[in-house]
Amino acid sequence: MRGEMLHYDEAQGFGFIEGADGNRYGFAREDLRQAMAVGKGTEVEFTPSGGQARDVFPIHAPVARSAGPMPQPGRSVPQFGRRGVADSQPAPAQAVPRAPRYEPAYSDAAYGEPSTGLWSYFWRAITTNYVNFSGRARRKEYWAFTLFMILGGVVLGALIGIFAAVSGQDEQSLPIMVLFLLSAFGLAMVLPSIAVTVRRIHDLGLSGWFYLLIFVPFGGFVLLVFTLLPSQKHDNKWGPVPEGVSVPALYIPDA
Repeated sequence: MRGEMLHYDEAQGFGFIEGADGNRYGFAREDLRQAMAVGKGTEVEFTPSGGQARDVFPIHAPVARSAGPMPQPGRSVPQFGRRGVADSQPAPAQAVPRAPRYEPAYSDAAYGEPSTGLWSYFWRAITTNYVNFSGRARRKEYWAFTLFMILGGVVLGALIGIFAAVSGQDEQSLPIMVLFLLSAFGLAMVLPSIAVTVRRIHDLGLSGWFYLLIFVPFGGFVLLVFTLLPSQKHDNKWGPVPEGVSVPALYIPDA
Protein backbone atom coordinates (compact mmCIF):
# COMPACT_ATOMS: atom_id res chain seq x y z
CA MET A 1 0.00 0.00 0.00
CA ARG A 2 1.15 3.56 -0.70
CA GLY A 3 1.14 6.21 2.00
CA GLU A 4 2.74 9.37 3.34
CA MET A 5 5.09 9.71 6.31
CA LEU A 6 3.46 11.79 9.07
CA HIS A 7 6.14 11.54 11.74
CA TYR A 8 9.37 9.67 12.50
CA ASP A 9 11.37 9.94 15.74
CA GLU A 10 14.89 8.77 15.00
CA ALA A 11 15.90 8.81 18.68
CA GLN A 12 13.03 6.60 19.88
CA GLY A 13 12.81 4.57 16.69
CA PHE A 14 9.10 4.83 15.87
CA GLY A 15 6.85 6.77 13.52
CA PHE A 16 3.48 6.97 11.78
CA ILE A 17 2.26 6.68 8.18
CA GLU A 18 -1.08 7.72 6.69
CA GLY A 19 -2.13 5.07 4.19
CA ALA A 20 -4.10 5.50 1.00
CA ASP A 21 -7.12 4.05 2.83
CA GLY A 22 -7.21 7.04 5.21
CA ASN A 23 -5.94 5.07 8.23
CA ARG A 24 -2.80 5.75 10.22
CA TYR A 25 -0.25 3.00 10.77
CA GLY A 26 2.58 2.88 13.28
CA PHE A 27 5.99 1.44 12.52
CA ALA A 28 9.30 0.87 14.28
CA ARG A 29 12.87 1.26 13.06
CA GLU A 30 12.97 -2.50 12.46
CA ASP A 31 10.15 -2.17 9.91
CA LEU A 32 12.28 -0.03 7.59
CA ARG A 33 13.45 -2.22 4.73
CA GLN A 34 16.84 -0.50 4.66
CA ALA A 35 18.71 2.26 6.46
CA MET A 36 17.38 5.45 4.95
CA ALA A 37 16.63 9.08 5.76
CA VAL A 38 12.88 9.62 6.08
CA GLY A 39 10.84 12.54 7.31
CA LYS A 40 7.42 14.13 7.23
CA GLY A 41 5.99 14.18 3.71
CA THR A 42 8.03 11.25 2.37
CA GLU A 43 5.92 9.00 0.13
CA VAL A 44 6.43 5.34 0.99
CA GLU A 45 5.26 1.84 0.11
CA PHE A 46 4.48 -0.56 2.97
CA THR A 47 2.64 -3.73 3.90
CA PRO A 48 -0.27 -3.11 6.36
CA SER A 49 -0.60 -5.58 9.23
CA GLY A 50 -3.41 -4.58 11.55
CA GLY A 51 -2.46 -1.12 12.79
CA GLN A 52 1.22 -1.60 11.94
CA ALA A 53 3.19 -0.90 8.75
CA ARG A 54 5.78 -3.50 7.69
CA ASP A 55 8.51 -3.47 5.00
CA VAL A 56 8.53 0.32 4.69
CA PHE A 57 10.59 1.84 1.86
CA PRO A 58 10.49 5.34 0.32
CA ILE A 59 9.19 6.26 -3.13
CA HIS A 60 9.60 10.03 -3.21
CA ALA A 61 11.41 12.09 -0.60
CA PRO A 62 10.15 15.60 0.25
CA VAL A 63 11.88 18.28 -1.78
CA ALA A 64 13.98 20.62 0.36
CA ARG A 65 13.59 24.33 -0.23
CA SER A 66 16.68 26.28 -1.16
CA ALA A 67 17.84 29.24 0.91
CA GLY A 68 17.84 31.69 -1.99
CA PRO A 69 15.59 32.38 -4.97
CA MET A 70 15.77 29.94 -7.86
CA PRO A 71 16.69 31.32 -11.28
CA GLN A 72 13.81 31.43 -13.74
CA PRO A 73 13.83 28.90 -16.61
CA GLY A 74 15.46 30.32 -19.70
CA ARG A 75 17.77 32.68 -17.80
CA SER A 76 21.23 32.00 -16.46
CA VAL A 77 22.73 33.49 -13.33
CA PRO A 78 24.69 36.69 -14.21
CA GLN A 79 28.49 36.22 -14.29
CA PHE A 80 31.23 38.78 -14.06
CA GLY A 81 34.84 39.01 -15.20
CA ARG A 82 36.22 37.13 -18.19
CA ARG A 83 33.23 34.68 -18.17
CA GLY A 84 30.64 37.44 -18.03
CA VAL A 85 30.01 37.81 -21.76
CA ALA A 86 29.98 34.09 -22.65
CA ASP A 87 27.93 32.85 -19.74
CA SER A 88 25.32 35.61 -19.57
CA GLN A 89 23.48 34.33 -22.66
CA PRO A 90 19.94 32.93 -22.01
CA ALA A 91 19.92 29.20 -21.29
CA PRO A 92 17.33 26.91 -22.87
CA ALA A 93 14.32 26.18 -20.68
CA GLN A 94 14.11 22.68 -19.20
CA ALA A 95 11.01 20.91 -17.97
CA VAL A 96 11.13 20.08 -14.24
CA PRO A 97 9.52 16.69 -13.46
CA ARG A 98 6.91 16.66 -10.72
CA ALA A 99 6.20 13.82 -8.35
CA PRO A 100 2.62 12.49 -8.42
CA ARG A 101 0.38 14.09 -5.81
CA TYR A 102 -0.82 11.77 -3.07
CA GLU A 103 -4.34 12.19 -1.72
CA PRO A 104 -5.71 9.79 0.95
CA ALA A 105 -9.28 8.50 0.87
CA TYR A 106 -11.97 10.80 2.31
CA SER A 107 -9.70 13.83 1.88
CA ASP A 108 -10.01 17.51 1.28
CA ALA A 109 -8.90 17.84 -2.34
CA ALA A 110 -7.45 21.29 -1.78
CA TYR A 111 -5.06 20.20 1.01
CA GLY A 112 -4.82 16.43 0.75
CA GLU A 113 -6.07 15.98 4.33
CA PRO A 114 -8.83 13.69 5.68
CA SER A 115 -12.19 15.42 6.01
CA THR A 116 -13.08 16.55 9.54
CA GLY A 117 -16.84 16.85 9.01
CA LEU A 118 -19.29 15.20 11.43
CA TRP A 119 -20.66 12.77 8.84
CA SER A 120 -17.16 11.89 7.60
CA TYR A 121 -16.11 10.95 11.11
CA PHE A 122 -19.19 8.75 11.57
CA TRP A 123 -18.80 7.11 8.16
CA ARG A 124 -15.15 6.21 8.78
CA ALA A 125 -16.08 4.88 12.23
CA ILE A 126 -18.51 2.34 10.73
CA THR A 127 -16.33 1.47 7.71
CA THR A 128 -12.53 1.76 7.74
CA ASN A 129 -12.30 2.22 11.54
CA TYR A 130 -14.99 -0.32 12.45
CA VAL A 131 -12.60 -2.42 14.56
CA ASN A 132 -9.64 0.00 14.67
CA PHE A 133 -8.42 0.12 18.27
CA SER A 134 -5.12 1.88 17.45
CA GLY A 135 -4.43 5.54 16.85
CA ARG A 136 -6.19 8.58 18.28
CA ALA A 137 -9.67 10.16 18.01
CA ARG A 138 -10.26 13.81 18.81
CA ARG A 139 -13.24 14.98 20.86
CA LYS A 140 -15.22 16.01 17.74
CA GLU A 141 -14.76 12.54 16.19
CA TYR A 142 -16.12 10.77 19.28
CA TRP A 143 -19.19 12.97 19.63
CA ALA A 144 -19.89 12.91 15.88
CA PHE A 145 -20.12 9.12 16.08
CA THR A 146 -22.30 9.29 19.21
CA LEU A 147 -24.63 11.88 17.64
CA PHE A 148 -25.31 9.90 14.45
CA MET A 149 -25.62 6.63 16.37
CA ILE A 150 -28.38 8.12 18.54
CA LEU A 151 -30.06 9.75 15.54
CA GLY A 152 -29.91 6.43 13.69
CA GLY A 153 -31.69 4.64 16.54
CA VAL A 154 -34.39 7.34 16.73
CA VAL A 155 -34.98 7.32 12.96
CA LEU A 156 -35.09 3.53 12.88
CA GLY A 157 -37.68 3.46 15.68
CA ALA A 158 -39.80 6.10 13.94
CA LEU A 159 -39.70 4.20 10.62
CA ILE A 160 -40.78 1.01 12.35
CA GLY A 161 -43.72 2.83 13.96
CA ILE A 162 -44.80 4.36 10.65
CA PHE A 163 -44.52 1.01 8.87
CA ALA A 164 -46.57 -0.69 11.55
CA ALA A 165 -49.28 1.98 11.37
CA VAL A 166 -49.51 1.80 7.59
CA SER A 167 -49.41 -2.00 7.30
CA GLY A 168 -51.82 -2.59 10.18
CA GLN A 169 -49.55 -4.82 12.29
CA ASP A 170 -51.23 -6.19 15.41
CA GLU A 171 -50.17 -4.96 18.85
CA GLN A 172 -48.60 -8.32 19.80
CA SER A 173 -46.12 -8.58 16.88
CA LEU A 174 -45.11 -4.88 16.87
CA PRO A 175 -43.04 -4.92 20.10
CA ILE A 176 -41.19 -8.05 18.91
CA MET A 177 -40.30 -6.46 15.56
CA VAL A 178 -39.20 -3.20 17.19
CA LEU A 179 -37.06 -5.06 19.73
CA PHE A 180 -35.44 -7.23 17.05
CA LEU A 181 -34.50 -4.37 14.69
CA LEU A 182 -33.29 -2.05 17.43
CA SER A 183 -31.28 -4.88 18.98
CA ALA A 184 -29.66 -5.62 15.60
CA PHE A 185 -28.76 -1.94 15.19
CA GLY A 186 -27.37 -1.78 18.72
CA LEU A 187 -25.22 -4.90 18.22
CA ALA A 188 -23.84 -3.48 14.97
CA MET A 189 -22.74 -0.34 16.85
CA VAL A 190 -21.00 -2.15 19.74
CA LEU A 191 -17.58 -2.66 18.13
CA PRO A 192 -17.20 0.80 16.53
CA SER A 193 -18.42 2.38 19.78
CA ILE A 194 -15.72 0.60 21.80
CA ALA A 195 -13.10 1.34 19.13
CA VAL A 196 -13.77 5.09 18.98
CA THR A 197 -13.82 5.30 22.80
CA VAL A 198 -10.46 3.52 23.04
CA ARG A 199 -9.00 5.91 20.44
CA ARG A 200 -10.46 8.86 22.40
CA ILE A 201 -8.65 7.61 25.52
CA HIS A 202 -5.43 7.26 23.48
CA ASP A 203 -5.86 10.90 22.44
CA LEU A 204 -5.45 11.88 26.11
CA GLY A 205 -2.17 9.94 26.37
CA LEU A 206 -3.76 7.08 28.36
CA SER A 207 -3.92 3.34 27.75
CA GLY A 208 -7.05 1.99 26.07
CA TRP A 209 -7.40 -0.48 28.94
CA PHE A 210 -9.00 2.37 30.89
CA TYR A 211 -12.15 1.45 28.95
CA LEU A 212 -12.60 -1.39 31.48
CA LEU A 213 -13.63 1.28 34.01
CA ILE A 214 -17.09 0.91 32.49
CA PHE A 215 -17.48 -2.33 34.49
CA VAL A 216 -16.85 -0.72 37.90
CA PRO A 217 -19.18 1.60 39.87
CA PHE A 218 -19.00 5.19 38.63
CA GLY A 219 -16.53 4.08 35.94
CA GLY A 220 -18.93 5.17 33.22
CA PHE A 221 -18.89 8.70 34.65
CA VAL A 222 -15.06 8.71 34.52
CA LEU A 223 -15.18 7.65 30.85
CA LEU A 224 -17.67 10.44 30.15
CA VAL A 225 -15.21 12.94 31.61
CA PHE A 226 -12.46 11.45 29.40
CA THR A 227 -14.57 12.04 26.28
CA LEU A 228 -15.00 15.72 27.21
CA LEU A 229 -11.30 16.49 27.72
CA PRO A 230 -9.32 18.21 24.91
CA SER A 231 -6.66 16.44 22.85
CA GLN A 232 -3.00 16.40 23.76
CA LYS A 233 -1.29 19.09 21.68
CA HIS A 234 1.65 16.89 20.69
CA ASP A 235 2.39 13.43 19.32
CA ASN A 236 2.17 10.57 21.80
CA LYS A 237 2.88 6.83 21.64
CA TRP A 238 -0.51 6.16 20.00
CA GLY A 239 -0.11 8.55 17.09
CA PRO A 240 0.33 12.14 15.88
CA VAL A 241 -2.06 14.98 16.71
CA PRO A 242 -5.41 14.27 14.93
CA GLU A 243 -6.33 16.35 11.89
CA GLY A 244 -8.24 19.52 12.78
CA VAL A 245 -6.72 19.98 16.25
CA SER A 246 -5.07 23.39 16.54
CA VAL A 247 -1.54 23.24 17.94
CA PRO A 248 0.26 26.38 19.19
CA ALA A 249 3.16 27.24 16.88
CA LEU A 250 5.72 27.41 19.69
CA TYR A 251 4.31 24.61 21.84
CA ILE A 252 7.03 22.48 23.48
CA PRO A 253 5.78 19.32 25.28
CA ASP A 254 7.03 18.53 28.75
CA ALA A 255 9.93 16.11 28.92
